[in-house]
Amino acid sequence: GDVYFRITRYPEYGRLSGQRPDQLLDEEEEPNPLKEDPRDFALWKANKPDEDTWWDSPWGRGRPGWHIECSVMAEELLGPVFEIHGGGLDLVFPHHENELAQSRALGHDFARIWTHNGMLRFTGSKMAKSEGNVVTIREALDRWGRETLLLFFMTGHWSKPIDFSEETMEQATAQLETFRNYFVGLEYEPEEIESDRLVEVLEDDFNTPGALALFHDWRTRGRSASLRWGLDLFGLGSLAKPREAPFELVRLAEQRWKARREGDFATADEVRRQVEEQGWEIRDRADGFDLVPK
Repeated sequence: GDVYFRITRYPEYGRLSGQRPDQLLDEEEEPNPLKEDPRDFALWKANKPDEDTWWDSPWGRGRPGWHIECSVMAEELLGPVFEIHGGGLDLVFPHHENELAQSRALGHDFARIWTHNGMLRFTGSKMAKSEGNVVTIREALDRWGRETLLLFFMTGHWSKPIDFSEETMEQATAQLETFRNYFVGLEYEPEEIESDRLVEVLEDDFNTPGALALFHDWRTRGRSASLRWGLDLFGLGSLAKPREAPFELVRLAEQRWKARREGDFATADEVRRQVEEQGWEIRDRADGFDLVPK
């Protein structure tokens, strides 16, 4: 038959999810007369006639409850006590609450630290296969690139939901270009890196939005060495390196430079238009020009 965990025998039940036991709801949609308390959860489920997966046990044929498998895998691979157990916010209750309770019932400490990340939402809705709104990492990389995705994820705190949309990706792209353009033509000047400021921000629950705000502060104050160091720490060091323009665009820009020197401004304007159509911008200097990605 069925075997249930009696939650009244575990006083700490509900502490992980921050709920009072008398306010917790039953995980099953319909009342179960086999339970002493509607909040008790299954450790073992008896086999049903329409189920083809079962094992023999002292309680008859059946299968483990759905929380059991995670306790088993964690302890098999990591041991009876380990440092960090992670998962999405949607798993805090009942899954992780029950997983912790059944493991503690064996006298095991189980996980010392629990981290629950916010959900990735697609224009306000949870991204899920059942919703038909899934965008794979590969698809996102192919369209926006690695650096843009990293900046996008930095805009949200790891424990809060984050919205994925055309608008938020455009905002991340704009930040990428802001950082990249800052370093165009910038000569390196030695300076003391303000590492303590970034450490202080990240020690506040790994506050990546705060880190991103600090990067913009360094940019506006001209702290190029600190900004270069910070970007590199987050895998964004390529934004501080010059991006080489295609050879054919360099030739076009040279033709425009020659046309301007000769006073042929109509040709110069036409060449500028051709270059901009390729996603690049010509920035004139007194002694030449720079080609900058738009």
